[in-house]
Amino acid sequence: MNEESKTKLDELFNAFSTVSEGAYVYVCDMDDDYSRWSKSAVDYFDLPNEYMEGAGAIWEEHVHPDDRENYNHSIATIFDGTSGGHDMQYRARTRNGEYVTCTCKGVVIRQSDGRPKYFAGSIKNHGLHNYTDTVTGLRSLYGFFEDLRGMFWSHDEGIILQIGTTGFSQVNDIYGYSFGNRIFQTLARFIRKKLFSFGSVYRMDGTKIAAITHGLSERQLQEIYEEIKEEVSKEFYVDGNHVSLALNAGYVVIDSFTVNDKTAYACLKSAYYESKKRRLGALVRFDDGMSDDNQKHLEILNVIRNSISEDFKGFALFYQPVVDAATEKIKGAEALIRWRDATYGLIPPDWFIPVLEQDMLFPSLGEWILRRAMTDGKEMLAKHPNFTMNVNLSYTQLEQEGFIDMVMELLAETGFPAENLCLEITERCRLIDMELLKHIVLTFRENGVKIALDDFGTGFSTLGIIRELAVDTVKIEREFVKGIETRVEDQITVEFISSLADAFSAEVCVEGVETESMKEYLKKYKVHSFQGYYYSKPVPYDEFVELPIY
Repeated sequence: MNEESKTKLDELFNAFSTVSEGAYVYVCDMDDDYSRWSKSAVDYFDLPNEYMEGAGAIWEEHVHPDDRENYNHSIATIFDGTSGGHDMQYRARTRNGEYVTCTCKGVVIRQSDGRPKYFAGSIKNHGLHNYTDTVTGLRSLYGFFEDLRGMFWSHDEGIILQIGTTGFSQVNDIYGYSFGNRIFQTLARFIRKKLFSFGSVYRMDGTKIAAITHGLSERQLQEIYEEIKEEVSKEFYVDGNHVSLALNAGYVVIDSFTVNDKTAYACLKSAYYESKKRRLGALVRFDDGMSDDNQKHLEILNVIRNSISEDFKGFALFYQPVVDAATEKIKGAEALIRWRDATYGLIPPDWFIPVLEQDMLFPSLGEWILRRAMTDGKEMLAKHPNFTMNVNLSYTQLEQEGFIDMVMELLAETGFPAENLCLEITERCRLIDMELLKHIVLTFRENGVKIALDDFGTGFSTLGIIRELAVDTVKIEREFVKGIETRVEDQITVEFISSLADAFSAEVCVEGVETESMKEYLKKYKVHSFQGYYYSKPVPYDEFVELPIY
């Protein structure tokens, strides 16, 4: 092989190496049957050199005898021009004589006249990673992420699905962990049987199972899920024992590749938790009911997610004033996250927070919000010593190990007084374990941080929460006051909530105050503060400090 040809071979090898995360790379110049292989493969399998003539025959000696026939047939069709590549599994012998399972994917690169010129691809060594879950026998979480990346890399349209159980810890309590594993194993095999014809099934974390499917319509998916759900809730037997399981499921349709695999996975988790927490186990399509333009939503989410890694590019905090109900002077503000850029404009949090909450990048965004709010709040305190900064918390932040310590460290770093910080527990925060929530609230209050219960009345267990948690403020959601002047139901609701909060020594803040007459009517009740468009919509910091309500 001449130097020019070898240089081109190296260039192509380097290009494949750039995108072959965690895999060995090979590139063969088919004219000369001259190849370059990854050095790590040479070392692991004891091959002669990175550069080899007749590498196919050399590699054949490492392929398990029982797998050689299929391997040889595939290589023969590639070199005679009848095949455009291969995607196959076989066992290969390592330096120490053991065999490991490998997946080999390769493509033929043709010249302008159609003749095969290069055969290039990658070999994934399954011996280096745990690709198989030991309990279910399914492909593991690692395998799911690898295959999902491959789906996006090759632009294979399809549907990704996640199914999980509710209350499986109770199953373990009743039957024991050993039999609990048998139950989950049986469930996994049943789901795999239902989806076998359409793609691969995977064991995810906990008691969740995922699938990457192709050629499956949404209608078929709905029918299959209903069959699975019906079976495991009524006629599910394991070793002669009748077991009833409750399922949840979410899915994402992948028919465009303007987003990446990580964004798609965050959307999948969002749809799954929507099914689990709000839709009583119904199969939820990501973005169902959230947007008329699902693809645009996905594209924006992808850009926003990437912005977190780009030093929070495009993110900003807007502030909405909280005013004293008696004096109508400002007493604080609620910090509200926004994102904007030149292409998509200003994007409200409802578009991205529910999805980003499921993303591993979200804790860093939550920390950025807290630091930014404290920094701006420190400046506000210079003019208004009693100013309180309200910041919403996500339930995923509360579940994060070390979250309390992180908040206290930020208070020390910024110099913002703990007694001027109010953390708002939103409706979604009620999803976490009550004992954990009680511990967090108690710890913060012991350190001087205030706690507000946001959107009071919208959750399933609101009364129980106000009994269990010692909060400083109860915020009445705008839906309960928009008809306060004429609707008896709203009047009774506000009177009840304000009296209940007073009984537990909590102040009341009413959100959604939009008119003077609404404000005057609300003063009839035990209300301590107002928030709403009558005073100001959420605005950037430089506009907030100029508001004439001081």
